[in-house]
Amino acid sequence: MSGMSPLRAWWARRPPAAGAAVMATGIVSVGLHLVGAETVSRVALVVACVMWVALAADCVVRLVRDRRQWADQARTPGALTAVAATTVLGTRFSALGWQPLAEALLALSVVLWPPLLVLAVRHWKPRMPGAVFLACVATQGPAVLGATLAAALTTAWLAHLSLVLFWLGLAMYGLAVPRFEWRQITQGPGDQWVAGGALAMSALAGARLLAADSARLYLWNDDDRGVLRVVTVALLVLDLAWYAVLLAAEVAWPRLRYDVRRWATVYPMGMTATATLSVAAAVGGAWLKWPGRVLVWVTVAAWLAVAAGAAAGTRAVLRKAR
Repeated sequence: MSGMSPLRAWWARRPPAAGAAVMATGIVSVGLHLVGAETVSRVALVVACVMWVALAADCVVRLVRDRRQWADQARTPGALTAVAATTVLGTRFSALGWQPLAEALLALSVVLWPPLLVLAVRHWKPRMPGAVFLACVATQGPAVLGATLAAALTTAWLAHLSLVLFWLGLAMYGLAVPRFEWRQITQGPGDQWVAGGALAMSALAGARLLAADSARLYLWNDDDRGVLRVVTVALLVLDLAWYAVLLAAEVAWPRLRYDVRRWATVYPMGMTATATLSVAAAVGGAWLKWPGRVLVWVTVAAWLAVAAGAAAGTRAVLRKAR
């Protein structure tokens, strides 16, 4: 990397998993919107958009200039963060009423999803980190955004397509479980939280599918709705159990040093908060709203801590490079 400025050299070493920073910031924006902190939510959305544009531009440049490096990165599970990050932003834009932009991001995520998923799954190995569950997250992302748009646009076929992705995402989770190295719970640098975050994403997809139903659409009969409701609640319970286990492991085995994969800790925390609030609204569990609100602000605190670590790490790298 001779001839590069320190900043460019640092950026060139950025791993594909850096997309988790967009996911984390985007879901913080969604969570803050759900608790009524609209101004802060929009600030977080702007930050997430800047990150997304920078990473997207970098991806295009790498594809044009160095296809071998691009292909090497596309084979890693972290590349699937591109799909998830795109759908998180689309979901937030839909909440703002910007449906054409949300539709465009859904279309982009659907185009990216199949090749990146196939490349990632083909290179799965035994004893993988928590990033292996990104196969589920990247599949549930379009399901969440599709169900959100189905409700906003009153489009039945989009909801039915999202339901297919919802069940496929659960299948991907089941396939990922045997590949996960369970020691990551006590030793992982941050992305072990995706094991729970994928369930939170699935619960959110179920909640959005339930919420998409209406008298005009009549998407689900009583049996379908009952099954979807039970599965959604069960997913949230399992996610909260994962949250408790992973949090206890963080306390028992502290890992305080900053790692870029810590963004993959913030995202599942935020997704759990968002899923809790969304499931509460979809199934009528009003008592879940307060835990959901608390989890949103816990996520904000975690985001600030990781952002501070990222800033300090970047300054240290740039000073060393100079």
